[in-house]
Amino acid sequence: MTHPVPGSEIFNSRPVDPDVLRAGVPSSLRLHTVGQDAVDNLDPLTYEVIRHRLWSVTDEMGETLKRMSGSVVVTEANDFDFALCDEVGQEVQIGLYNTFLAASLDLAVYWTLQNRAENPGIEEGDMFLCNDPWVGGGLHQNDATVYAPFFFEGQLFGWSSAVAHQLDVGGVAPGSWTPRAQDVFWESLPTPPIKVVRNNVLQRDVAEMWTRRSRTPMLLSLDLRAKVGANITAQTRLRRLLETYGADTVKAVMKRIMDDAEQRLRAKLRELPDGTWHAQGYQEHSGQGDRGLYKIVLAMTKTGDTLTFDFRGTADQTGMINCPYSGVRAGIMSALLPVLAGDIPWAGGGLMRCFDIIADEGTMINASFPAAVGKGPVGPAWAAGNLVNECLAKMLDARPASRKSVQSVCGGTFDMVALAGVDQRQYPFVSLVMDTMADGYGAGVDRDGVDTGGMFVIPMGRAPDAEMTEFTSPVLLLWRREETDSGGPGTQRGGVSGSVCIVPHDTPAPLGGVFSGSGKATTMNAGLAGGYPGNTQLDMVLRGADAWNLLAAGRVPRSLEEVGGTRDIMGGEVETGIGLGDAIFVHWQSGGGYGDPLRRDPAAVAEDVIEAKVSAQAAADVYGVVLTADGEVDAAATEARREAARAERRSAAGITGAAASAASTVEGAELDANQVLDGATVRCRHCGTGLGTFGEAYLAALPRVETAPSGAGPHVWADPSTYVDEPVVFRQVLCPGCATALLSQVVPADHPLPADTFAGQHSHAH
Repeated sequence: MTHPVPGSEIFNSRPVDPDVLRAGVPSSLRLHTVGQDAVDNLDPLTYEVIRHRLWSVTDEMGETLKRMSGSVVVTEANDFDFALCDEVGQEVQIGLYNTFLAASLDLAVYWTLQNRAENPGIEEGDMFLCNDPWVGGGLHQNDATVYAPFFFEGQLFGWSSAVAHQLDVGGVAPGSWTPRAQDVFWESLPTPPIKVVRNNVLQRDVAEMWTRRSRTPMLLSLDLRAKVGANITAQTRLRRLLETYGADTVKAVMKRIMDDAEQRLRAKLRELPDGTWHAQGYQEHSGQGDRGLYKIVLAMTKTGDTLTFDFRGTADQTGMINCPYSGVRAGIMSALLPVLAGDIPWAGGGLMRCFDIIADEGTMINASFPAAVGKGPVGPAWAAGNLVNECLAKMLDARPASRKSVQSVCGGTFDMVALAGVDQRQYPFVSLVMDTMADGYGAGVDRDGVDTGGMFVIPMGRAPDAEMTEFTSPVLLLWRREETDSGGPGTQRGGVSGSVCIVPHDTPAPLGGVFSGSGKATTMNAGLAGGYPGNTQLDMVLRGADAWNLLAAGRVPRSLEEVGGTRDIMGGEVETGIGLGDAIFVHWQSGGGYGDPLRRDPAAVAEDVIEAKVSAQAAADVYGVVLTADGEVDAAATEARREAARAERRSAAGITGAAASAASTVEGAELDANQVLDGATVRCRHCGTGLGTFGEAYLAALPRVETAPSGAGPHVWADPSTYVDEPVVFRQVLCPGCATALLSQVVPADHPLPADTFAGQHSHAH
């Protein structure tokens, strides 16, 4: 475990009570605020007009940033965000782009008010630059934020912030990300808040200090100015708004936006059952050459109108797979916003009042300086968000009125592949394979997941145009396509993922490559209610490929077999060279399924086969659906195949006695697709068999099957020993009556079964 450097605690930012923060600000910095009376006396029409004007201000910030940036990460993939905050940094509006990034912008403002108000001071016309993830404003050093105090009539009225992922901000490896990192000093060093704009003038010394560190200084310089421009846009529009309606009225609207968001979320929580839900996930490989699995543990407790996210039991910080406090907070928000707050304004300052976080210092999800945190956002922070999503979904599934919001975990992580070298214009380049933005979405109770629908944490993210990738980097795309059988099987199927195959093109020298992604041995895209997880991730370099010979002969390779070469499978954290004759294959993650796949409508499976979402072989082996030569469902053969599959499960689990009939649906209060409540007894919804006592952790006593991971289907690669030393299994917990799958996982053999317990009664507000 890495120990914190003495004195580094000054750079650790945490949420602060707004009144305490105001009291600590020097009297020379006058803060604008209003009392509760001003909030209570707002008329509805004025409130709605100003609320929408504030949203339009933030939206225009995003447009300014996109139009000024020259980075494909911003202009094509939308890996950026922005926010408007009140005078002490509470978020009033969060953008719809990378919500991960926006969830930590307030922390930077809190820290700045506490540590910069007197020296060098916070004045009108200032802007601050920060890429210190312990302070906030981003989750790793590549997330650089420019944020600005907004003064009106001599008072600090609020703050605007713009943040984007930067392709390179220095460090020992291109992209500022190395699997060899042992601490933060291997990466780009964090920059605590520093004034980059004074009196509305960009400070050349600070700007050049910032860009000097980068291998792509022109892009970094342009993005710096784009963020400055976004803040100027926000402040210009805000000034017009305040001149029209008055500062007190606009501030009252800002306070009410946050209060309304809080009250609406608390009202939702009061309608849901109290209880504790558990989830456990993993990060694979702490660095290059490592073969370990490192756990992240979550117990989510809901009491009344408050959530507590308890991550105690998570592994100590290690290698380069860590994030500071800002990361675990962002992971929580990335799941909470779309799952619980999809119909609530995204005012982080109100929503974040509804939950508490327990996370031990010095762990992977609350790492102490100087831990390596370059992988933070797409490593432990993302994994924490997956676990939050899983727990929220199980809580929502227990109430019919909330089941429409249930969603299995979407693509379990960002498959990070960075390429660097000399481009076709003889300039140094660094690029990310952003095609992996097209994750599959998780399935819901009554719907399939969206195929290659995007990323849960980046609602407006997208895969870049292939021609733009080829224009900005010296590469050629042989294909980018959806992959058959990749979606998590279930009664509702998880959205499929895709793959891309790339070869170097028009560059005089080999490329450097960094491959960083978990979910290669164990799945990170969990299914629900017996639904199978989505695919495991696969990255390869095809050494000495035959692609260019085929292209010269007028043929475009369409498969790995045609591309040829020696397959070099990339582990979780690898830094390697890419020869001019090599090819790169990246197959990213899909969404998890919902419900037992043996209960999927056979007609839907037949349609999936026609659309190449599912192969005919998987239709028979995984879904138990037999098709005729012309693609129609053979009803009799399908029924026989499914009965045989259930018999195989019963035999493997050691279930004796006659199988219960699963022909009818048992009445009762639904707990999920498979379970209903009959008094204090939980019963199988399909056959009525008693499963256990409500309020107790009964899953552990039910029969289960454990096989090789390939038992989950062709989307889970057969041999996890390629990556890790721990044994990995495909585990199913079954109804002892009809052998319906209640839980399906690809996990380490010693992975605990969830001990979820809940009271099931509607709670009342505190």
